[in-house]
Amino acid sequence: MCGIVGIVGDAPVAGRLVDALKRLEYRGYDSAGVATLEAGAIARRRAEGKLGNLATKLGMEPLDGHIGIGHTRWATHGAPTENNAHPHATERVAIVHNGIIENFRELLADLAQDGYLPKTQTDTESVALWVTRELDRGADPELAVARTLKKLKGAFALAFMFKGQEGLLIAARHGAPLAVGYGATEMYLGSDAMALAPFTSRLTYLEDGDWALITPRGVTIRDDSDALVQREQQLSQASALLVDKGNHRHFMAKEIYEQPETISHTLSHYVDMGAEMVAIRESLPFDFAELSRLTMSACGTAYYAGAIAKYWFERYARLPVDIDVASEFRYREPPLERNGLSLFISQSGETADTLAALRYCAGQGQHVASLVNTLESTIARESGVVFPILCGPEIGVASTKALTAQLTALASLAVAAGRARGVLGAEQEAELVRALTALPAAVSAALAAEAQIVEISKRLSKAKDVLYLGRGPMYPVAMEGALKLKEISYIHAEGYAAGELKHGPIALVDEAMPVIVVAPSDELVDKTLSNMQEVAARGGRIILITDAEGARTVGHGVADIIEIPHVHSFISPILATIPVQLLAYHTAVFMGTDVDQPRNLAKSVTVE
Repeated sequence: MCGIVGIVGDAPVAGRLVDALKRLEYRGYDSAGVATLEAGAIARRRAEGKLGNLATKLGMEPLDGHIGIGHTRWATHGAPTENNAHPHATERVAIVHNGIIENFRELLADLAQDGYLPKTQTDTESVALWVTRELDRGADPELAVARTLKKLKGAFALAFMFKGQEGLLIAARHGAPLAVGYGATEMYLGSDAMALAPFTSRLTYLEDGDWALITPRGVTIRDDSDALVQREQQLSQASALLVDKGNHRHFMAKEIYEQPETISHTLSHYVDMGAEMVAIRESLPFDFAELSRLTMSACGTAYYAGAIAKYWFERYARLPVDIDVASEFRYREPPLERNGLSLFISQSGETADTLAALRYCAGQGQHVASLVNTLESTIARESGVVFPILCGPEIGVASTKALTAQLTALASLAVAAGRARGVLGAEQEAELVRALTALPAAVSAALAAEAQIVEISKRLSKAKDVLYLGRGPMYPVAMEGALKLKEISYIHAEGYAAGELKHGPIALVDEAMPVIVVAPSDELVDKTLSNMQEVAARGGRIILITDAEGARTVGHGVADIIEIPHVHSFISPILATIPVQLLAYHTAVFMGTDVDQPRNLAKSVTVE
């Protein structure tokens, strides 16, 4: 999760770019850089480490250009060195990038045939080189970018600056946020409203697939089909607020749509995407190979993250796992095996029951680790090792981006454990890492089903009871879906293992009860769909969440099918959380509830 800014105007921009980047430094601080046009030529200043190093360099080697782009980096592809720092540039174009270019190897292989060779270890340079080749072949900047964007796969935000083009920036968004700001004689570009708050409060948020030509006179926006479009201009309150809702009605909606980016950020911490391997940065006070058992404990949504991860650790690492609700675990006083690891999952790091469970395990001589979003929290401070989820502030009480960040981190840890324990070989590890790398783009594609989900939610809002079903790791997803619906719409809902349907819950099924079945195509899908037909035979109203392959085999009796991309079964539970989040959100909107602050709930539960 990197931060990008741009200014095209009538006064020197380098210092202001650095000031804007300071507001984005929470997104990454491995390196930073700016590029401007000096007498029409591209000039760059980059520095490893935090922004202060860049500011010092600019003090010694100033830039005077009136157009420029800037970047603060969280390293994904390539070490956090000055050479790998953004902006990346050729003689003809400079670019900054937030996200992941999944197919950069294929792009570089194609470019190499024409002699366009990289000088860095980054995925971003492939974009700069591709645009340069298009320019060299006679395309103007607009056409060069348009052609390049159609070649890219992944979730990204990009900004381009061109040699000799003193009044032009081009920006593009696909799965990562980007806003255009309006000034009197200047225009601005930034990853979020906070970056642009010192310059303007008038913003336009680019939508997924948009790309824009930005000049001092204004902005021209095209969609992913290159058609001209109009996007609403709005006033931001970011200057007065720590976090801004952007163009979303609720923080929850904003946080749902941030997930391609936040997952990318979490991945960058745990995965070496170039080497296709998990690379744990933390110093571990234990050896995965020698652990006797993993004991996980959490509350609410974090508990369901652990319940999904249980399948991963047991399957891919052959590590026995216990998962328990912290409020029960702390009083159960279970016996714990020697050389066991206790892992505690908490967004806030302050959950009272989870903290109490941690202290019990520490007193029993267990290795203690935590997975938290707040590194200065009490749970983090009392842990032997802290695994960050790095999703940024989550304001909505109903957890969304924190869940998928937790799952991304847990999946990475499961792969690391599997490799250490000799269960996974190098090829298997690479296969799972490639699956993880594809996740941000898949989440972005899953979000495209929102319009259909809105219509389904209209009908769902009239229900008094809802049943969610899933098998294997989709069972905790079903429970999480039920929790989301309860939390923010106040509709009674239950999540069940699909195989348990005939052992009681099927008695509830009638024509008035929606039954939401989470069943992407995997080795268990046929059994889940058989359970679904038992519901259909009794008149239940079925909403099926599956992929194209699952949809082809579904048969009769399904009221609605929400289709998500087909992905590796390893990551399908993470992807399946997206439609259940959207279903809960839009149902709550139709119910007229307070989505961000539902009744009787709080973001951090610091009491029993």
